[in-house]
Amino acid sequence: MIETDRALSRLIGLVVVVATVVLVGAVSLMSNQDLDNSRAFSMAFLALLIAVSSLTSVRVRVRSTIVGNSWTDVAAFIAVALLPGPFAIIVIFAGVLAAKLIERAAPRKVAFGVAKDTVIGAITAAVLLTLSAGPIEDFRDLIPYFIAYVSGRVADDVISIPIVALATRTSINEIFFANLDIRWVFNLIHFAIAALALWVLQWESKLIVAIAPLALSLHLTHQARLRSRAERQAWQQLAEATDAFNAVQMDAVLRTAVSKGSKLFSADQVEVETWVGDGQLLIRGNSKAIAYLGEPDRKGYDPLTTAIVPLIADSDGSRIGELRLRFRSPVKLSEREQFTLRAFAGALCTAIRNAASFNQLELLADKHEHDAMHDPLTGLPNRRLLAAEGASALDNRDGQGVPALLLLDLNHFKDINDALGHSAGDQVLVAIARRLSAAAGPDALVTRLGGDEFAVLYRDLPAPALAMHRSAALLAVLREPVEVDGMPLTVSACAGVATAPTIGGFVELLRRADIAMYQAKRTNRPVTAYEPESDTADRTGLTVAGMLPRAVAEKEFTLEFQPIVNLLDGKPIAAEALARWQHPDRGKVDPRSFLEPIERSGLLTAFTDAVLDQALDGAKQWRAAGSMWPVAVNISPRSLLDRRLPLLVSARLSDHGLTGEDLILEITEAQTISQLDIVDKVIAELRELGCMLALDDFGTGFSSLSVLPRMPMIQEIKIDRSFVAEMEHTPKAAAVVRSTVELARGLDMLIVAEGVERESQRRMLWELGCTAGQGHLFAKPMSLAKILRMPAFLSEPLHEPGSVVQMPTQRRPGRSGRTGRVSDSSA
Repeated sequence: MIETDRALSRLIGLVVVVATVVLVGAVSLMSNQDLDNSRAFSMAFLALLIAVSSLTSVRVRVRSTIVGNSWTDVAAFIAVALLPGPFAIIVIFAGVLAAKLIERAAPRKVAFGVAKDTVIGAITAAVLLTLSAGPIEDFRDLIPYFIAYVSGRVADDVISIPIVALATRTSINEIFFANLDIRWVFNLIHFAIAALALWVLQWESKLIVAIAPLALSLHLTHQARLRSRAERQAWQQLAEATDAFNAVQMDAVLRTAVSKGSKLFSADQVEVETWVGDGQLLIRGNSKAIAYLGEPDRKGYDPLTTAIVPLIADSDGSRIGELRLRFRSPVKLSEREQFTLRAFAGALCTAIRNAASFNQLELLADKHEHDAMHDPLTGLPNRRLLAAEGASALDNRDGQGVPALLLLDLNHFKDINDALGHSAGDQVLVAIARRLSAAAGPDALVTRLGGDEFAVLYRDLPAPALAMHRSAALLAVLREPVEVDGMPLTVSACAGVATAPTIGGFVELLRRADIAMYQAKRTNRPVTAYEPESDTADRTGLTVAGMLPRAVAEKEFTLEFQPIVNLLDGKPIAAEALARWQHPDRGKVDPRSFLEPIERSGLLTAFTDAVLDQALDGAKQWRAAGSMWPVAVNISPRSLLDRRLPLLVSARLSDHGLTGEDLILEITEAQTISQLDIVDKVIAELRELGCMLALDDFGTGFSSLSVLPRMPMIQEIKIDRSFVAEMEHTPKAAAVVRSTVELARGLDMLIVAEGVERESQRRMLWELGCTAGQGHLFAKPMSLAKILRMPAFLSEPLHEPGSVVQMPTQRRPGRSGRTGRVSDSSA
């Protein structure tokens, strides 16, 4: 601020020096010219006109500085146009000086005002002299005068704007663009009045009396427009300020009050002091920056340079603070400014009360949140916060550190409560909590789960082995006796440690730590690490079921295909598709663990659709490669209860450009649903599509002989692998196979054997009349890419060509030997 005042003084001094040089030069030149009575009278009259014009001004306050827009330029321009340059400069000097003395302006303002107008008069006179301005006879004669006048106005801006900017601590751009349009419109009007006065004095001097009313009218118009604009801007800024008070943070409200108030009231500084809550706060600054924020300094204020408005609560009339507008020099606010100030203070008061209420609500909410996450006795985090932090630690693992959890239970704590009372037990718990918190380290979260159970979460251990090491060191701090009412009590504990599981999240981590803790109690050891061998809980089904929705949505299920071959020559005649699940964390999941949960869930339709899509895509590709055999898809009995199944199958066949003859649908456990009418309708619609239906795992469970009469739509029977495995050693198994083959021939059905593993099984099946089979003897399940590269024959023929005559069997056209399925088989 001191440096700014010095710069202001230097600029004013520069203008005064230039004006002094100009004035000395004018006096010197004037002494060489005659001064008659007529010219002296003209000079006196023009000096008086300049003084009156200077006193007639429109004043605008910029902070503590009053900036006036007067008619001095018109009177001075007339003087320059009518008098020789030196005489005009003396007249301007005298007239402006007289006006400033009458106003009783400050010495620095007198010096600057007189010097500025003297320099501008000299510049205007020089331009007129240079352009050789003459009598005004038409509009072209006005050009030199217009150029001279504009030169003076530009010189006025160049001199005045930096001075005003420094005096008001505002930017030059802000001063220059403030009312720029109105200022230059009236500059043009001023020039028109001056030109009109010169023309009247030149041609009709009696009409000069009409100039004064015209000038007065324009002056009042100018004043009204500036006032109207100022009021409009003030209300706009007030509206913006009150809108900005919508903030609910006290700091934001106070900062808004300072910045908006400084701009709205053109104050050098704005202070807001609040007395809400437990303390008092003072903020001081302007539209550019906050100068102070802290406790009130309790210093006095000059009423001439400070406007103070109390902030009064509407509810009880109590004062909650003060709003102060501070100026560097005495300022009297206008009536409009005083009204605006009261409105601004009222809005600020409401905003402060709202912010204080919001702050109280925040504190109350923080307290409730803290209480909900912490144990009221020990102050430690509770189970809820532990679960949140534990889940976060597991989710944000970067692959470097290992999260671990220690679960700790005090031994014989009930004896302390029973012998000494719950108060003594509470003291023990508080002491244990403090010891654990001090010894656990900054990277660990110590929590109380309830009762005498504590937990310690290690968020990021460098290695899993450190979990046991740090847990043992933590338990060591409990060896020192705990003193309760002067009585030393020895406290021990058992603890279990578990590191982050591959799957299952924090719930699984907590469960494992709990299992380890009870293992420590059973073995009477201080601390035990989790061992899978000690975990007898069967959670696989639950875990897999929980992962199924994401697996179906992310299309993690794929298919492998196992060829079905002609037992005579080993040539593939169909392919069975086998569902596989490659989990991103667990790896390959056993089909037996996910097929049953899928059937029980609402995901069966989406799963069936995905399998059909992949299976038919495979069939399309091997048909394009020249292999015209079909693919089979296992259909859950529950799917036969879905009337939408035929539409789904039809849509997928159409998507891949295939017909029903390219698809075999296998069903199992048919007796449980075969008596339902809806099943007959669904199967009938599937047959209308041309799909072949097969009865899987025949001879086991419900897929038995009694099913066939009630399911006439079945076209194929598959002998279960269990009979194939035993038929060489058990006559009963061989008899089942033989009778199944004969039954299938009698009912005009196809027959396929599953699980053919040895050449001897193949020969025996052939001898019993079975013509098709599948199993590891021919090929293991393989990917689609491998089945497309599969050879035309998967085994040597049973007999040399021509050495055996095969008896013809009844086959439907185009169906001989074709079969396949989707199942949980691992063949």
